[in-house]
Amino acid sequence: MPNSANLLRLADAVLMPGFEGTTPPDWLRRRLGEGLGGVVLFTRNLAGPEQVAALTAALRAENPAVLVGVDEESGEVTRLEVSTGSSRPGGYALGVVDDVELTETLARDLGAQLAAAGITIDFAPSADVNSNPDNPVIGLRSFGADPALVARHARAFVRGIQSAGVAACAKHFPGHGDTSVDSHHGVPVVEAGGIEDALRPFREVIDEGVKAVMTGHLLVPSFDGVLPATLSPKILTGLLREELGFDGLIVTDGIEMAAVAGTYGIGGAAARAIAAGADAICVGGEHADEATAVEVRDAVAAAVTSGVLPEERLADAARRVRELGAWTASSGSATTPPSPSPDGRALDGRALGGTALDGTALDGPALDGPAGLVAARRAVRVTRRSAEPVLPLTAAPVVIELAPEMNLAIDRSTPWGVGEPLARLLPGTSVTRLTAVLTTGPALEELLRGAAGRPLVVAVRDAHRHPWQTQALRHLLSARPDTVVVEMGLPLRADVGAVHIATYGSAPVCGQAAAEVITGRL
Repeated sequence: MPNSANLLRLADAVLMPGFEGTTPPDWLRRRLGEGLGGVVLFTRNLAGPEQVAALTAALRAENPAVLVGVDEESGEVTRLEVSTGSSRPGGYALGVVDDVELTETLARDLGAQLAAAGITIDFAPSADVNSNPDNPVIGLRSFGADPALVARHARAFVRGIQSAGVAACAKHFPGHGDTSVDSHHGVPVVEAGGIEDALRPFREVIDEGVKAVMTGHLLVPSFDGVLPATLSPKILTGLLREELGFDGLIVTDGIEMAAVAGTYGIGGAAARAIAAGADAICVGGEHADEATAVEVRDAVAAAVTSGVLPEERLADAARRVRELGAWTASSGSATTPPSPSPDGRALDGRALGGTALDGTALDGPALDGPAGLVAARRAVRVTRRSAEPVLPLTAAPVVIELAPEMNLAIDRSTPWGVGEPLARLLPGTSVTRLTAVLTTGPALEELLRGAAGRPLVVAVRDAHRHPWQTQALRHLLSARPDTVVVEMGLPLRADVGAVHIATYGSAPVCGQAAAEVITGRL
């Protein structure tokens, strides 16, 4: 039987598609006017603060309560600052500092930035407990490997974001940290032993009043041995709604990801997710066109007419989308979001205190500057292994950056590294970036010849997960034991190099902090 206009409108109300371009295409404007519930913005849609504000205003002109979402975690996963890199470190660095006031301060500052841009829901924080160091997709996006630490910083992040009238969205329920598979490509399995630890941060952000929770495309056999969480009534309804008592919006991770769409197709996965208890479908990271949005809408409506999806469940999902849209609209109009200071400094100076690596009080440049840089400085950990003094460097070094292929959550154009900030501090610094295919013995030997008589700095990201990086480090250190190693990923070991510097992040502020250590400014 044909779908009624009312049913199609109801199906549209639970969709959050992506689109191409920096202005809303005609099809999106039309669909918003017809009841489309939300949109997701990606890097391709963002060209600067004024443009983003104009874009979101155009979206609201068609639907005043539209949910406008973005992945803005800070650190490695940034959309608003993708061209320059994030001005704030990511979750893991904040967990290393372990100052909840600082985390809340940075999140409040981020919330103000999002509110000023007209963005109403931030798909952050990552409430995942990164208990598996081989995790290819979470890693530094998490606040750490300790459930209690992750919980307290996730709560602080939620408080900060929502104080600006922007909905926080904790992810990836019920916890993507203890996995070794990227759900963009396959189905991660969460073993029973770690599920209670994984759930703790979600329990606590629910107590904090988080407005939304994002599902993970994860198989959790202790709850459902057949369906991944996004498609599982046992997990979304039984666990999240009934056991944990969450009454806010449940939004899916990208529904086109292989972990769910690979089996059921995009439309089939979307319909099953709503039936399982999800309220909003994110789609369009990879398929950002009207045809995909129509396919998903029609599949959801067809699931109702075929009896797979009760209409009451769809109506309930649409209600939750409307209610959150109304909250964000009223929060934005009834209150003035807190504004970051003109120079980007911390909104609360109390959050900036701390201790140096040897336990003495920090002063001077460590506490002077934008809050994001202060946080990155406080996260740096230095291990000195050489009996001879290596730092500070006073001569321009040769910098080699070993660049692995990043997961799809991280935009590949996002700047990172220690070479650029070092070159600003030590003019004449030379920087070479190598990928796996370019990191050969002859290439390394040529670089070593060029580094003769000059300091050598090698930057890596998650070296423990990439054998080619480990092999390259071994090659370089055998020839130059005086090398300074900067680990800008997860530092599983610190016993490499004459000096090992762990930044717990690769955002430009993390590179700046490392450069300051190397040159003696920090």
